[in-house]
Amino acid sequence: MTTHLEPEQQGSGLDERRMEEFAGKLIDTFSGGVLTLMVDIGYRTGLFETLARGPGTSEEIAERAGLQERYVRECLGSLVTGGIVEYDPDDGRYTLPAEHAACLTGGGSQNMASLSEIVTLLAPHMNDTTRVFREGGGIPYEEFRPDFTSVMDAMSRGLYDGQLIDGILPLVDGLTDRLTTGCRVADVGCGTGHAINVMAAAYPASTFVGYDISEEAIESGRSEAAASGLANAEFEVLDVVRLPADPGFDVVFAFDSIHDQVDPAGVLAAVSAALRPDGLFVMMDTKSSSRLEKNIGNPLAPMIYGVSVMHCMTVSLAHGGAGLGTAWGEELARSMLADAGFTDVRTHDVPDDPMDMVYVCRL
Repeated sequence: MTTHLEPEQQGSGLDERRMEEFAGKLIDTFSGGVLTLMVDIGYRTGLFETLARGPGTSEEIAERAGLQERYVRECLGSLVTGGIVEYDPDDGRYTLPAEHAACLTGGGSQNMASLSEIVTLLAPHMNDTTRVFREGGGIPYEEFRPDFTSVMDAMSRGLYDGQLIDGILPLVDGLTDRLTTGCRVADVGCGTGHAINVMAAAYPASTFVGYDISEEAIESGRSEAAASGLANAEFEVLDVVRLPADPGFDVVFAFDSIHDQVDPAGVLAAVSAALRPDGLFVMMDTKSSSRLEKNIGNPLAPMIYGVSVMHCMTVSLAHGGAGLGTAWGEELARSMLADAGFTDVRTHDVPDDPMDMVYVCRL
């Protein structure tokens, strides 16, 4: 888009076309931020699931979804003008194209709608974030609970259901055979423990332990395991820097948890110490470079750095920690893994998850 330049801006030596292009980019950015909130509403209220079942007028869609028509109509206005939903003015019907529905509905790993919740989770902490910019320190993890637990679960659950068993685990040579035969497995920073429970159900000969500092997350994991009758899954509230080394583990997982830690080097050292001979450490973490210039052009990079400012970095700094941040990057990750004693580190892309990569680490 273009904007009208005020008289005092003309003849100032500025590149007017570049300035107008940047002003347009800002408008697109701000508009997209509000559109993200509408996507979150569509996700939370089931509006997208309703639209996926077929076109309709705002009255028909609201009735099918059990929602208020006036709110539905206004939200649809944002979604239509934002290119998410289509609208036919001749009959007043709204349509969610099948290709869009594939990215916004269902329980699989292709559903991206839950990503919108990260914005609404972090936005209420703007005042505190501004304060720590000036004063230093950080925002403690407790300030984000319990909402953080449910949002992270929503963001990862579809990936674990759709890709963990058939997509992620097979990336690691010999891992599925170990799990099938039976081994002892830990997940450090397990959150609600859904990954543990998915694996425990698929590999009944193995035993699984999930560790997390959040009591409500651990209780969620226990409840899910009990409801599913999983006798081989257990959970413990623990700061994972204190991961027990005895009796040791054959495999340790860390799903997007290392960069959040107060003492990430200490956690990696604890993992190394807890692994049995020929043990495996499988770390899924952010796909980025430690060097800013290498992240330029990555469409996910602004979100990665921004989430770091608003959560991952600040929760570590709040406790005097390392403050690695979400964008700690592959170069630093490899260096820290080497310092922890891992001599063989290989990486893989994550199916249906362009934001992460898998590090397969051996001592």
